[in-house]
Amino acid sequence: MGSTLTATAAGFGTGLSLIVAIGAQNAFVLRQGVRREAVLPVVAICAASDAVLIACGVGGLGALITAWPTALTAVRAVGAAFLLCYAVIAARRALRASSLEGSGPAGRSGRRAVLSCLAMTWLNPHVYLDTVLLLGAVAATHGTLRWQFALGAALASLCWFAALGFGARLLTDFFRRASSWRVLDALVATTMLFTGLSLAAGA
Repeated sequence: MGSTLTATAAGFGTGLSLIVAIGAQNAFVLRQGVRREAVLPVVAICAASDAVLIACGVGGLGALITAWPTALTAVRAVGAAFLLCYAVIAARRALRASSLEGSGPAGRSGRRAVLSCLAMTWLNPHVYLDTVLLLGAVAATHGTLRWQFALGAALASLCWFAALGFGARLLTDFFRRASSWRVLDALVATTMLFTGLSLAAGA
C-alpha cells in the first residue's frame, strides 16, 4: 500500500511540475475561465487528453513516436501554424476594448472554444513530449507500479486544469476593466507567438 501511494504521489508531483508553466494551453484555459465561457468542456478536454496521452506513454507509445519522427514533425508544423494564427487573433483583441460579455451567441462561442481547445492540445508537440515521452519514461522506472504513477500524473492534470479554469472567476472584478483584458490578451498573444515560433524553428 505504501509503495502504491508513493508511486501515485511521485506521478502527481512529476505531472504537476510539467503542467504548471505558462504555455499556450494554460493561457487559453485561463482566458476561458475568466470569461466563464465553456469552462467545463475545456477543462474536461485538457484533463482527459492528458490522461489518454499519459496512458499511451506508459503503454509504450513513446517508443513508436521516437521511431517515427516524421509524424511529430508534421504535428509540429501544423501546430506552429495554428498557434501563430491564434497569436494574431489575441493581439487584435488586445488592441481593442473588451469586456466580460461574449462577442457572439453562447452556442457558437462554446463550439469555437471546444474546437480551439482540441487544436491547442492535440496539435502541440510539447504535449506529446511531456506526457507520452517524458512521463512515460519516468513511469517505466517504477516497474510494476508504473500505472499508479500514471494515475497520479493524470490526477495532477485534472486538479490543475480545474483550479485554473474554475478558479479564474476569482479575477472577475479585475477583468471588468478593458485595460485588464488588454494585458491578458497581450500575454496570450505573446505566449502563443513564442510557442508557435519555437515549434516552427524545430519543424
